[in-house]
Amino acid sequence: MSETDPEFERIKAMKMMQMRMGIAPQKNIVKVQVYSTQSCPYCHMAKDYLKANGVSFEDIDVGNNQVAARYMIESTGQTGVPQINIGGQWVMGFDRRKIDLLLSL
Repeated sequence: MSETDPEFERIKAMKMMQMRMGIAPQKNIVKVQVYSTQSCPYCHMAKDYLKANGVSFEDIDVGNNQVAARYMIESTGQTGVPQINIGGQWVMGFDRRKIDLLLSL
């Protein structure tokens, strides 16, 4: 992901505004859902990263849950995994920078 990713910059600006307003980041108060498959190595890496950082999440296996797979595709327009929903913000792939920013890690 490039430094000029507009979604990353938007989230970063929102976090900076919250800091200026005195709103302290609170780790893991948002709902985190990881849409994954059992055979996806990046899915395992993402879940291991969240666990290592003490983040609770719901693991949704889209390989075995067609309703969840359809929801993921309709929500993002993407079929690849992992896709991580953090408080309504979608992260495509295992993007540590965006995960860290959204979760204030």
